[in-house]
Formats: sequence, C-alpha cells, structure tokens
Amino acid sequence: MTPPDAPSNRWSDLDRPPLNLSALRRGLLRPGALWTSLDVVEETGSTNTDLAARAAAPASGNPPAEGAVLVAEVQNAGRGRLDRVWTAPPRSGLFLSVYLAPTEVPVERWGWLPLLTGVAAATGLARAAGVDMALKWPNDLLVTVDGVERKTGGILAERAGDGVVVGLGINVSLRADELPAPTAGSLALAGAVSLDRETLLRGVLRSLEQWYGEWRAAGGDAARSGLQAAYAAGCATLDRTVRAELPGDRSVVGQAVAVDGDGRLILATGDGLQQPVSAGDIVHLRGAAGGLV
Repeated sequence: MTPPDAPSNRWSDLDRPPLNLSALRRGLLRPGALWTSLDVVEETGSTNTDLAARAAAPASGNPPAEGAVLVAEVQNAGRGRLDRVWTAPPRSGLFLSVYLAPTEVPVERWGWLPLLTGVAAATGLARAAGVDMALKWPNDLLVTVDGVERKTGGILAERAGDGVVVGLGINVSLRADELPAPTAGSLALAGAVSLDRETLLRGVLRSLEQWYGEWRAAGGDAARSGLQAAYAAGCATLDRTVRAELPGDRSVVGQAVAVDGDGRLILATGDGLQQPVSAGDIVHLRGAAGGLV
C-alpha cells in the first residue's frame, strides 16, 4: 500500500489539489459552446503531442472534434518553441492543449492563433488571478516579480490534421526554489489573489472562446475583430529596443514599433529601415523594466 505522503499520491501536496474534472465539465461543456470535450490526465509527456497525434490519425477512431481540451496534472516532456523543455512540479501549473479548426478562415491567417491565445490567456488570468499580465512577442506571458518582468507562461501552436493544436503552459504556484530558470516567474510570486487552478482554467478557456469566436466571425481579420489592437495594447515588446534572433543564426537589433496585420513584429533598425519579423526569438534589451528578458 502506498503511504499517503508518497510523492505519487494525488493528495500528497494539500496546497496543490488535483483538478475536479466533473466540475470543470459542468462549467465549460454546454450546448453551443466551443468546448466539446475536456479530459484531465494524471501524467503525460506532452498534451500537444497527444492531441496532435489524435488529429493526425483520424483512422485511429478517436479523432478530436474542434473544441477538444486536454489537461495534464504534470508533463514530463512538455515543449516550448524551438523544442525547449517546459517542466514544473505536479499540479503547480496549468498544462493544456486545445484543438481548433477554423476552416472558414483563410489558412494564411491561422498564424494569429498563438497571438490570439496570448491575448485570451492574459485577459482571463488578469481577471481570475488579479495579476497584471503582459505579452512578449510572439508567445510568452509575462508577470512582474519584485519589479522585474518574468516569464510565467508560454504558447505553442502546431498544425495537426485539418486544424491546429494550441498548447498553453502557465506557472501558477511555483515557489522561487522551483523555478526552471532565473528569468521565470509564477502567478504566486507575482502576488495573485487566487491560485485556484480550476478558477484560472475556466477563466482562460472562457476568454479564449470569446476571442476565438470574434476572430472567426471576422473571417480571421485581426484588425476587424479587435485582436490586433488588443495584442498591441498588451504587448510589452513594443516601444522597446530588442534583438531578434532569426533562423540561420542571424540577428537584427531595432526598436519594436508595431505588430502588423499578419502578426509580424516590425522593427525599426538603425539604418532607417523597417524589417518585419515573422519567426524568431526576441530579447528585450532595455525598457521600462530594465534588464534583459
């Protein structure tokens, strides 16, 4: 018999209780809603990998419908952009993926989905946790800890089957000695008024449903749906000097002046040119918070 305080016991950390699947389904799965299914697994390698595998192999008999949500209490092979590893103690955060299939939206506009998810997550978490959130282009969620910007969440979108799997990882209750990197943070360290993961998850998914619905109704037009303006308003990258580390070991330094209609970051460089960046790592070189992010 496993002792009650064993690390594998779901209730071994009373400050981090397991998610209540029945309550989440009651609150999120309703007629006419975007969310069509919600599953919580105790442990997996990556929710994105699991959901994408189902979408890519419909003959398996278990393809996801649009609006499928998969949540893990712990991921042991979570991935961020550029195949970076995302790790956290069990039940210390939100680790989830959703399957979206905006077939009525031109595929060339699907690149807005990770930015849309960032806006939705930041909005939902600000309401549910009472913490100021910011966005770092293209897909990081930032909080302020002791006056310094810290990454508390990340987003990873991947084409799968006829749609897109969007993964979201958020550090909720991580303590300082549990952070995976010096630049990381958590909602707890940022002074959140609530660390209840069910409340936070409902807030994020309801916000995502609203933003996705408005963007899809506008045919994926980020300007007409209000998404482009909302992203710019919450983006901590804009109006700062940044270094864009681009594919092919290239880099560009400039001031981030805009996010254009395609979701690209526009840099004003020292030679007076404006360069759009569609993919790459962004380093904040200086700004209101100071330091490097």
